[in-house]
Amino acid sequence: MELLLIVLVLIGLVVGGVASTVRIVPQARRYNIERFGRYRITLQPGLNFVIPLVDRVNTKLDVRETVYSSNPRPVITEDNLVVNIDTVLYYQITDPRAAAYEVANYLQAIDQLTVTTLRNLIGSMDLEKTLTSRETINARLREVLDDATGKWGIRVNRVEIKAIDPPASIKEAMEKQMRAERDKRAAILHAEGKRASLILEAEGTRQKSILEAEGHQQARVLEADGEAKALERVFQAVHANDADAKVLAYKYLEMLPSLAAHGNSFWVIPGELTEAMRTVTGAFADSASKSAANSKDNGTDNGQGDERRTPPLPGPRNAIEQAQREAHEEAAKAVEAAKEESARADRIVG
Repeated sequence: MELLLIVLVLIGLVVGGVASTVRIVPQARRYNIERFGRYRITLQPGLNFVIPLVDRVNTKLDVRETVYSSNPRPVITEDNLVVNIDTVLYYQITDPRAAAYEVANYLQAIDQLTVTTLRNLIGSMDLEKTLTSRETINARLREVLDDATGKWGIRVNRVEIKAIDPPASIKEAMEKQMRAERDKRAAILHAEGKRASLILEAEGTRQKSILEAEGHQQARVLEADGEAKALERVFQAVHANDADAKVLAYKYLEMLPSLAAHGNSFWVIPGELTEAMRTVTGAFADSASKSAANSKDNGTDNGQGDERRTPPLPGPRNAIEQAQREAHEEAAKAVEAAKEESARADRIVG
């Protein structure tokens, strides 16, 4: 019984010794091994063997890329404004030995180095430039951190500024400024739209006026052409029928009242009125002479001779009425001739 107990104890010691000799390292992990307190080796992923009671694991490190988010830190800008800036850091351990033995706490060291670098960079910029220079700040931070952490066995892959929080009063002023800018852009757009509308309306009015003027012009041209053709036909008809001068003079006098047909308070009598009156007066004199000659001839034939009184000449009113009748007859003949000539011309044209 005692022998069995001793055997079991020995087997347990052997198993414990073998178990303490074997070290299984997971993937993406690194173990730093110390022998009698001195760094000996870094175990790689897989099955590894160490000497029990001589070798021990000092640090276990993760070599994957890791994200570290810092707390907001107050930073003073060039224009003496305090802003809170927090960053996000992406780093990776490239040398587990240096990360364990070159720096006591690499995360704290990186955080403090980030804060000091930010204060140096932001201290040379005003608030507006700080808010619009994120890419510049990120690149400068990465350059400084990568250079400083290289000897610690750490590579900084990327640094991003997560937030820049100015004071509440500055935020309010910025909001007012942005609102004013938006109002300004809205007013400009409204003014531009109104200007474009007025321009289009003016263009439309201009085109309308031009088209109306062209329409009036064409109408007047066509009307003038029609009147010219009508006058030409009347003129041809009058000359073709050899109208009497008395008819023309009467028509001239007949057109005089049309000068005052539109209510004009002042109108001018043409100089040709004298010639027209002379023509009419001559016509009246010829009519009176013919009447006297006829009366004389009638007296001789009847045997009365010179003893019979000569009939009196017609009065002015009778002479005018007679001249009007004759002029009407002549004008009617001229009009009929003009109509016949116009019909003949239409048949020829057709």
